[in-house]
This record gives sequence, structure tokens and C-alpha cells, in this order.
Amino acid sequence: MASVSESFRIDGSVAVVTGGAGLYGQHIVRALAEAGAHVAIASRDRAAGAVLAEELAGQGLSVSAHRLDLAAEESVVGLTQEIIEAFGRIDILVNNAVARAGSDPQRTSVEQWEATSRVNSRGLFLMTRECGARMIDQGAGVMINISSIYGMVGPEFAIYGGTGMTMPAFYAYDKGGMINFTRYAACFYAPHGIRVNCISPGGLADGSQPEEFLRNYVSRVPLGRLAGTEDIKGAVVFLASPAAAYITGVNLPVDGGWTAR
Repeated sequence: MASVSESFRIDGSVAVVTGGAGLYGQHIVRALAEAGAHVAIASRDRAAGAVLAEELAGQGLSVSAHRLDLAAEESVVGLTQEIIEAFGRIDILVNNAVARAGSDPQRTSVEQWEATSRVNSRGLFLMTRECGARMIDQGAGVMINISSIYGMVGPEFAIYGGTGMTMPAFYAYDKGGMINFTRYAACFYAPHGIRVNCISPGGLADGSQPEEFLRNYVSRVPLGRLAGTEDIKGAVVFLASPAAAYITGVNLPVDGGWTAR
């Protein structure tokens, strides 16, 4: 029997992280690599993924960069085949990428709504289908979907004040759908030894948010701050690891207590 510390290791696993060069994605990639996995960074901007892969490889981590256009079925199919040919298996899938377009319902065009849906809805489905087929063949696998607190609760528009920031309509729709799709997929894939879970982060401090927004947001969070770069890492590794072997179909808020109120 593995020790508690060993149960959080994922040595020898192959993980795919969509949007792996992005704001949350780069920390997810690092976390999984630090826990022992080879991590394939899947990003529309392969050059950005390659820069991150080179940086992490220089620190002794096992990472590779791959191009992925979630809006194109052939790209999703091609990526999964590329990973299988290169590494032989796909053990962990993190659906992290998100497309952004539009604003509130009165200022979002049909074209913008459809553009986000092609990535956030159809792309999620395609990655799940293609990686799920490989995991079924293996008889094991883990999928982790990255949603948001705004997939769980309605937005508080007052926190944006006069900053010009807002919560786009597509985001609530796509992230809310992701959470229930997680439950569906958990039930469907469970007989194949595949676990499917979701993480719903709160706001991440990125150094660019206006002071007014920061002040308003932090006043609403029981822990009194936005998420930092380390806050997503433990949750991802936990759900990816054998330590969570009996956990599937859950949505884990990582939000400093935002949704507790």
C-alpha cells in the first residue's frame, strides 16, 4: 500500500492540458509535471507553449508543446493521435482552454456567441470524446474540467464599478454547462475506470486588474484575497492522483469562500 505522500504522485502518467500556456494553464502544467507526469501543452499558440515547455524542461520537468485548435474537429483528432504516437497513452486530460468574445446579452452578436460555443462547448465535447476513447482502451483515466464560480452562481455586477469590466454572458452559459457535463461524463465513463471531476476557481490576481475591482472583489471573499498562482495547483494534482481514486462527478470550488455565502 502506497504512503499518503506517494498517493499524490502521478509518475509516468501522460497528461494533456488544453490552453496550457494561458493564465491558469501554465500553473496547471507545472503542477502536473512537478507531480511526475509528462505534460503535453495543447495550445492554439504553439510558440507560447514551446517557450513554457523549454522553461520547464530547463528545470528538469517533462513537458512538450503541441498545437491545438479546439474549434476544428480535425485538429482535436490529430492532437490525440499525435500524443498517442509520441507517448503511447493519455492518462490525464485537463479541459482548461476558453474562448472569449462578446459582453452582456444586449451587446453580444450571434457570431460572437457561436465563436465561443465552438471552443467552449463543442471543443470540450470533442476533447472528451477523443481522449475518452483512448482511456476506455486503457481501462483507466482522469478528466478534469476547469469551470468557474460563475458557472455556479450569478455575477455580482457591482464589483466592477466604473472599471469598464463585466462578466460576459457566454461565460456563465459555458461554465455552467461544463459543470453538469462533468456529472454526465462521470456517470458515463465510470464503468471504464475513468474519473471525471471539475474545478471552479475564483478570480486570479494577474497584476492587471484595476484597484477599484480588486477592492470590491476582495471585500466579498471570506479569505480576503484573490487566488494566487499556487492556489490551483494542489486541487489539480489531488484530483489527478490516486489520492482521489474514489472521487468522481464532483465540482470543487477553489474560490476563497466566494460561493459559501
